[in-house]
Amino acid sequence: MKIKIYPKSPAPRHIQQAVDVLKEGGVIIMPTDSVYAFACLSTHPDGVKKMAELKGIPLEKANFSFVFSDLSMLGEYARKVNNETFKLMKRLLPGPFTFILNAGQAVSKIIPSKKTLGVRVPDNKIAIEIIRELDAPLLTTSVYDDDSILEYTTDPDTITNKYEKVVDLIVDGGYGHNEPSTVLDCTGAEILLIRQGIGETEEFA
Repeated sequence: MKIKIYPKSPAPRHIQQAVDVLKEGGVIIMPTDSVYAFACLSTHPDGVKKMAELKGIPLEKANFSFVFSDLSMLGEYARKVNNETFKLMKRLLPGPFTFILNAGQAVSKIIPSKKTLGVRVPDNKIAIEIIRELDAPLLTTSVYDDDSILEYTTDPDTITNKYEKVVDLIVDGGYGHNEPSTVLDCTGAEILLIRQGIGETEEFA
């Protein structure tokens, strides 16, 4: 099933549709401020299991991102976030950045033996409103394209044709970007650029 949600003014009833699916352990595809992503409720074991199966990898090897509505969720899932990193996160988020942090105990309960986590707060009202209604983070992973040139699928209709029988709901938020988030590793003494994406790195230079 696909539903259309307008990113500038998401209708509460449509947000609730996505929330209901996620609360039941479903997997959805939704827009972010970078590429479209598969998503499940991080605290629902069935959803997390489905995500791993969908990617065809053991859960303990999964590199899913934890998507927050804001940084108030950070303390429960990450540990040892120093002042420099936290100030940078406050400056760049919401935005197209993924911060790799040391994982807290809540993460290992979701993904066994996981030592780090990727944290996102996307600048996308649809994603933010869904997470606020859930009052818990989403686990996400990008929707890739089979085309060796495109890499990411950006057309909601193309996504629907390919995945409507694979996931429980597709959220059409318009065309997505074809460039992923910028990834910063903040687990060590220095902040390291792991992947240059849509987020401008001169903002933290």
